[in-house]
Amino acid sequence: MKTVLVTGSAGFIGYHLCKKLLNSNFKVCGIDNLNNYYSKKLKNKRNLELKKNKNFKFHKMDLKQKKIINFFSKKKIDFIFHLSAQPGVRFSFTDPQKYIDDNIVAFSNVLEICKKTKPKVFYFASSSSVYGDVKKFPIKENAKLNPKNVYGLTKKFNEEQAKFYSKIYKIPMIGLRFFTVYGPWGRPDMAPMIFAKNLISRKPISVFNSGEMSRDFTFI
Repeated sequence: MKTVLVTGSAGFIGYHLCKKLLNSNFKVCGIDNLNNYYSKKLKNKRNLELKKNKNFKFHKMDLKQKKIINFFSKKKIDFIFHLSAQPGVRFSFTDPQKYIDDNIVAFSNVLEICKKTKPKVFYFASSSSVYGDVKKFPIKENAKLNPKNVYGLTKKFNEEQAKFYSKIYKIPMIGLRFFTVYGPWGRPDMAPMIFAKNLISRKPISVFNSGEMSRDFTFI
């Protein structure tokens, strides 16, 4: 049975990935720091669901700490999915340092784990924010990267750093530029959840730019 390391396992995408892997007969090692950027109660509920499966092992750890490198360096890991990060574009204007720490320092430590464990493939979460304000749609994968905020900038740096490690240490690495993801167990701070909650509560929905915009969402 192959072992998969998933960072951000109590997060929205991480939780669904872990469920899929467990149902596909993988052993899953999940890491999450269970921070309070949004509801810790929701994260703990996701975690409890995953723990029902005997092939799921959870570690509450902070990826920014160097000790995680040694902790995982001698473990047999077949695949790594790095989904842990500080999300949110608007918050990056308020506290940019948190994005440097959680999206660059932590990512560097995970790459060091890759270097030591040599997984068959390393997958990591990038973001559509690396494209910036693109005027031509649909966006092509090879479009110019021009992030307009610290969040997008950290994701672009992750891609460049992964390319370097992949080339030097001969590890296949794949970055996934997610567009806004929604669905069951979704983040309560995202538009679909906010809209749904307000509709149920018969409260008005805040719409910016007079509603003169459109956006693609990706179902989980």
